[in-house]
Amino acid sequence: MKALYLDCFAGISGNMLLGALLDAGLPEDVLRQQLAALHIHGYELTISKVIKNGIHAVYVDVKLTHDHDHHHRHLSDILHIIDHSSLKDKVKENSKKIFMLLAQAEAKVHGTTMEKIHFHEVGAVDAIIDIVGTAFGLDYLGIEAIYTSKLQVGSGFVQCCHGLMPIPAPATTELLTNIPYYNGNIPKELVTPTGAAVIAALGSGYGVMPDQFISKKISYGAGTWDLEIPNVLRMHVGEMTTAELPSETIVIEANIDDLNPQVFPYVMDTLLEIGVFDVWLTPIVMKKNRSATMLSVLVSHSLFEKVVQILFKETSTIGLRYYATERKIAAREVVSVDVPWGQSRVKISSYQDEICSITPEYEDCKILAVKSKIPLKEIQQTVLEQARIQRKR
Repeated sequence: MKALYLDCFAGISGNMLLGALLDAGLPEDVLRQQLAALHIHGYELTISKVIKNGIHAVYVDVKLTHDHDHHHRHLSDILHIIDHSSLKDKVKENSKKIFMLLAQAEAKVHGTTMEKIHFHEVGAVDAIIDIVGTAFGLDYLGIEAIYTSKLQVGSGFVQCCHGLMPIPAPATTELLTNIPYYNGNIPKELVTPTGAAVIAALGSGYGVMPDQFISKKISYGAGTWDLEIPNVLRMHVGEMTTAELPSETIVIEANIDDLNPQVFPYVMDTLLEIGVFDVWLTPIVMKKNRSATMLSVLVSHSLFEKVVQILFKETSTIGLRYYATERKIAAREVVSVDVPWGQSRVKISSYQDEICSITPEYEDCKILAVKSKIPLKEIQQTVLEQARIQRKR
């Protein structure tokens, strides 16, 4: 399996990723041809070879040629640009996944919804080019997994549209949840929201180079800063041996027969808040015919120890069992649809480029039902029908 290991000793940004992919073999003319499919105008893409503290790297710069092209965009505007391009479905899905994470992070920071978020820096033309270009480059090079070192994020403060913000910026901090990073002593913003979103959306593992990874080629993407260290992203292009590839996920289980049932919802919420994939309860019968509950958690390797600590601290269990497992995940996209009673989100899932599920968001439909006094099932059905109509447009 072809994979990347990103050595982020000087941080990571969208243009650093794109530059490293070009240095790794992505043809410049092919990239430009694919970016033209976005039908975005008013920018100039400059690609050059530079030297950062003695290291040759590729620098990518997007310069706007018209000021009005740098206006704020909503998530729906960006998804429309991507959806109406002629890019491959996989490139579209990965690009949208990255922007969805950006919108979620911005919405949480500003206390609003994804639909109302104005993309400032991350919604500009340069970020669209960086994100879509990176998604295409990964597909072109056949990359199936991305592993990332611990990130140096920089230190101090950065000037944003809302004023001075601590480094890492709030949205970047949200995106780096469950991803290891450190500040270091470089007084610059070394990890941008775009760079953080790419590895958060597409990353397979974080922290150290996997034992099964063999580096075949090294490339460098340059950042904008001139620092005391080389401001470059070092990209290792290599392979993971499938037979030795560690499982992506672990199932942790505990049989519990002496815990107040009121505690289980609290424990489940605590686990979900730290980012486990899933958690569920199963009624069982233990030795001596005692009724009990099996608590199961589906978790990534990076969260394993944290989950173990929570289970021992918050439940009455004195022992756990765990085992590696594999999973297949349908690609997911969240869209909003308008119905006579308001707006509702809809989750659209697809596998191998075919839609397998369209599900109205229960909480949104519930709010509409309470406000309008319309039966919940009628609202859910209307939202579903509207989503199907919107999908065909």
